[in-house]
Amino acid sequence: MFAFFKSVRKSVRRALLPVAALALAACDPAAVGGITAGGGPRIDTTQPVPVALLVPRGSGQGSDELLANNLENAARLAMRDLNGVQIDLRVYGTAGNAQTAASQAAQAVNDGAQIILGPLYAEAANAAGVAVAPQNVNVLAFSNNTTIAGGNVFVLGSTFSNTADRLVNYAARQGKDRIVVVHAQDVAGQLGRNAIQQAASRSGATVTGTVDYPLSQQGLINAVPRVKSAVDNAGANAVFMTAAPAGGLPLLSQLLPETGVDPAATQFIGMTRWDIPRQTLDLPGIQGGWFALPDPNRAGAFRSQYEAAYGSAPHPLAGLAFDGIAAIGALAAQGNSGALTGAALTQGSGFQGASGIFRLRQDGTNQRGLAIATVRDNQVVVIDPAPRGFGGAGF
Repeated sequence: MFAFFKSVRKSVRRALLPVAALALAACDPAAVGGITAGGGPRIDTTQPVPVALLVPRGSGQGSDELLANNLENAARLAMRDLNGVQIDLRVYGTAGNAQTAASQAAQAVNDGAQIILGPLYAEAANAAGVAVAPQNVNVLAFSNNTTIAGGNVFVLGSTFSNTADRLVNYAARQGKDRIVVVHAQDVAGQLGRNAIQQAASRSGATVTGTVDYPLSQQGLINAVPRVKSAVDNAGANAVFMTAAPAGGLPLLSQLLPETGVDPAATQFIGMTRWDIPRQTLDLPGIQGGWFALPDPNRAGAFRSQYEAAYGSAPHPLAGLAFDGIAAIGALAAQGNSGALTGAALTQGSGFQGASGIFRLRQDGTNQRGLAIATVRDNQVVVIDPAPRGFGGAGF
């Protein structure tokens, strides 16, 4: 009926995928603290901007090759949309390896690159950042591992914090402000729990309890009565689950109502995308639940554009390369020689990307505009649209 998480054998050099909460790797960040405001090279905006794209090509894994091609395709797609800005894109394969990523990043800078776009996996991105920091070059990594963010490394991937902030803020506005967090005992589960707790502290909601479980079917079954007790004892009105469709979500969403946690009274909320894979929407237990997803209109437009250009649907992570080029192009279009500095990259107004608005933050993390959706009659229904700008509803 469902599959639990497999152990993440290469978690240190793997990014989180948007459809499942895999382990975030703890690594030594390239630098600590905020981005230096002036950090980054000066460019001649009348000339093509030299950009290095680091992709996981050469690893011998078919999935890496597919993703590498999709990332390059998406970057070139974004280049077509730039008004008056030319990008000199040079592509380097990292083999999904940190040492190779470091050497390729250094080679790219020697070849003239003034900013690095990628790589994907956390350890590789960290190594690339370390390699080019002495040359004052910034790295826009495709990872969503915030432990590597900071100094000259920015992460473009959507983070736990993005999702938790959006959902908890929305829940609080709807009066669902007493939350029990249910999470796995692995690193991803713990980081998801922490993100929810931090989001609650910022929104005025209260985490009334947390229930963890080991990554096993029996462990999850044993946790369900504890969830029921935590809800009852604290008078909670929401259960926030970090489980993914490929993990414990199917069983958890089935057993909680059977144990007496009524989703009509206790709102079910999910950290992960409940619309991927599509058959997840058929689960009875998630009907009426809430989850976050990228702006469907923007994401749909990108998907159509990509399919028209390349004849197939884009990989779920391909849009990150589109976003990086879009940001670089938007900044270069301003004619500012400091377009690739930390101060420019972290402009408050942000950028329009493949799946909606986003902006880079001074700590190297990012903030993305997300929509809130529910599952109704086995269909996704957006109940709170993604914001179109920063500072308004949804943030």
